[in-house]
Amino acid sequence: MYTCPTCGGNLDVALDLEAIRRSYQPDDFLSRREASLWRYLPLLPADFPSAGENTPLALAGGTPVLALPRLAARLGLEALWLKDESRNPTASFKDRASAIVVARAQEISASTIVTASTGNAGAALAGMAAAIGQKAVIFAPKNAPPAKIAQLLIFGAQVFLVDGTYDDAFDLSLQAAQEFGWYCRNTGYNPFTLEGKKTAAFEIWEWSLARLGRAKRATGELAPTIPAATLTIFVSVGDGNIISGLHKGFKDLQALGWLGRMPRLVGVQAAGSAAIANAFRAGDEKITPVQAATLADSISVDLPRDGVRAIRAARETGGTYLTVSDAEILSALGDLGPHGIFAEPAGAAALAGVKAALAQGWLSPAAPTLVLNTGSGLKDIRAAMQAVSAAPVIEPTLTALKKIL
Repeated sequence: MYTCPTCGGNLDVALDLEAIRRSYQPDDFLSRREASLWRYLPLLPADFPSAGENTPLALAGGTPVLALPRLAARLGLEALWLKDESRNPTASFKDRASAIVVARAQEISASTIVTASTGNAGAALAGMAAAIGQKAVIFAPKNAPPAKIAQLLIFGAQVFLVDGTYDDAFDLSLQAAQEFGWYCRNTGYNPFTLEGKKTAAFEIWEWSLARLGRAKRATGELAPTIPAATLTIFVSVGDGNIISGLHKGFKDLQALGWLGRMPRLVGVQAAGSAAIANAFRAGDEKITPVQAATLADSISVDLPRDGVRAIRAARETGGTYLTVSDAEILSALGDLGPHGIFAEPAGAAALAGVKAALAQGWLSPAAPTLVLNTGSGLKDIRAAMQAVSAAPVIEPTLTALKKIL
């Protein structure tokens, strides 16, 4: 089952939180040594497949939170961090969802997993599936970045390039799943994708807890040195599943009694692909499709499949939605590079949202802020080259070098 049989709405996985609360405390997770999302196995609805030992599947998640003090000072912020999802095995946030879906597929003995993707979700599925010999089928728009298509093919997935949009690929993948009995991983359709993505919220929570000494944690004082209640998290949004997953993770922690007030979640959409932002601003949950046009292919979506939950993620945490232009995304991509971060356009969109929030007066300079980089800039070299000046070509002489210098 993927969606509600009555209304077609998205489903949530419901955990037995009371049983978890009886068996575990926060320190049980803080003391674990696994540097991956599997450290939270008691909070996940799928077991780690035995075939995944010592493979890339075992390495999904566990990404670092990096401090950006120089960039914070330049923007006028007191504190700025970036959670770098490019460190995942296939270099994007989507490894989290694919790892859980692959584990679930093993539990139900699915022969083939299928998904539609602009590149990252497909690469994540192809890589996680390849790690344990699971067959994967990917439908991607024919204009997806070549680097992402290369990943799909190298990982051995069966790839079909669709002469159409992501939404066309999505619809075809659903038809194929039904026709051939394939297990569908599609974001915003398979409820287990949200369970993988929520693990980033667990890691942010754990990062904040680690800022406290053990004595304070033992007394139940869960507010970090920079309180999670005041932390504002900026997330790029396409179909809405990442911000919804973060919200689900924080809600699970709150229901367990391990988190007080949630961080604010701010969704950032490209101005040319802003169906969710439009609905949020209209004050309702009706998602009207757009004709998406943005260089940030990872968030280029006509009809977001997880739009309702994405709206609630911002509204229920005191956050908001912002839109940024492609020019602002490229500018933010260039801002991150001098700090050692090579982000894909969708990841840079989150920082562009921070700049927009500051300019509009929505974000206080004193507000501790975290941005989510959803993937590596190596995924889309064409976009990266638009954010920088071309390197000069010189003769191999010192004279030529001095002339340029």
